[in-house]
Amino acid sequence: MSVDFPSYRGQMEYRCLGCGRRYPGDSLLYTCPDCGGVFLLQDVRFDSLKEHDGAWWRDLFDKRLMSRTTALRGVFTYYELMAPMLEEEDIVYLGEAHTPVVAASGALQDKVGCAFAFKNDGQNPSASFKDRGMACAFSYLKWLCRTRQWDEILTVCASTGDTSAAAALYAAYVGKPLKSVVLLPHGKVTPQQLAQPLGSGATVLELPGVFDDCMKVVEILAEKYRVALLNSKNSWRILGQESFAYETAQWFGWDVANLCLFVPVGNSGNITAIMSGFLKMKELGIITALPRIFGVQSEHADPVYRYYSAPRDKRVWEPVTVRPSVAQAAMIGNPVSFPRVRELAERFVSEAGERSFQIVQVTEQQIMDAMIQANRHGHIVCTQGGESLAGLLNARALGLIGEGEYAVLDSTAHQIKFSGFQNMYFSNTFPPEYEVTPDMNLANRPELLLPASAREGVSVAEFARKGAQAVVERLNLSSK
Repeated sequence: MSVDFPSYRGQMEYRCLGCGRRYPGDSLLYTCPDCGGVFLLQDVRFDSLKEHDGAWWRDLFDKRLMSRTTALRGVFTYYELMAPMLEEEDIVYLGEAHTPVVAASGALQDKVGCAFAFKNDGQNPSASFKDRGMACAFSYLKWLCRTRQWDEILTVCASTGDTSAAAALYAAYVGKPLKSVVLLPHGKVTPQQLAQPLGSGATVLELPGVFDDCMKVVEILAEKYRVALLNSKNSWRILGQESFAYETAQWFGWDVANLCLFVPVGNSGNITAIMSGFLKMKELGIITALPRIFGVQSEHADPVYRYYSAPRDKRVWEPVTVRPSVAQAAMIGNPVSFPRVRELAERFVSEAGERSFQIVQVTEQQIMDAMIQANRHGHIVCTQGGESLAGLLNARALGLIGEGEYAVLDSTAHQIKFSGFQNMYFSNTFPPEYEVTPDMNLANRPELLLPASAREGVSVAEFARKGAQAVVERLNLSSK
């Protein structure tokens, strides 16, 4: 059915989390010109949305799920909560969002000891959650280019893989006046992830070092030149990623009081967006209680965990030097969105108590074991999804999950992007610095049943008989 495009128009402003200054939302800003702080985007007309009660909003968003109006099919199903100054012609939709919530198989739930599900964000167009933010960021760029009449703008991002894939895909779809450049840490991106921006036609530039090094380069470019930075410093991306929270609430009938969400923490943009989304829904009465949020970090890249593991009066923010991690998208030692996390976590705790926001730490071994176990039970979990499952297991062991609570695990990308780590696990070839020793009971490798010479000089029928006999002997099959 066709649904009219919303008539509501908000007024977006950047609010600096450092000094509190505000700037109009119709310009390319990433950090505060006055103090260098990061922004949250806010609709200064948001309170006017309260003229409708929660039931009205729930009904509206439920009706939009049936819409054939292209601009309302993705993250902008929740237009009024996102970037409500865009026109229908500005919105970019590539099939992102509304990814499935898939209950863990019965056997896996029994093994873990509680009920839970994966939200498969790897089923977005570029196979990661980053498409949510890019749909919003590129829609904003289309609006900006149209209203400013710009004839060219360079989009640039630093990436561990998923960001570059999403940015290049959306830039290729929009086309002129946008051009895409991505900066990658040399040798720190899987071949599958590298193939994506190359296939989309982006200019791919590599630098030695890690993600944080590439990010510093991008920050200089964004500060001194007219380029569109597409990392999570970009506040429009954070808005798009809020859709994860809206979809989760909608899937569970807008009742999230007993949910525990496990979210990998890399650059801290995703956990920021998810908390922001739930807080907006609570303020409008769309939900009546907040869920619990568990951020998860590997001990190889855990600055946020270290901050929150300290007593409240002794917390000091300090970046860390990362070590190699299988959760490559989370291998970030100085997440730019941490000030956003700190502010929104305070609001969460103020609203719902200390248990509403926690960070748990996991090992690289636990991440890989969890990913393999999940996929052995019929899921498509990436290493970050394995990190979420490992976080749930550790939270259970620590007694942090109560009876009757249901866990939703963010699997941020598709498993196939990280098949190289699976192969290293199965073949026991992890470099020592990863600190992963495979459980060989979980290993799975192909077996050659016959030598190549078995095919030489024989008919197809004869070879088929030999092949069938080899299968029978290997599987110990019985005749009918």
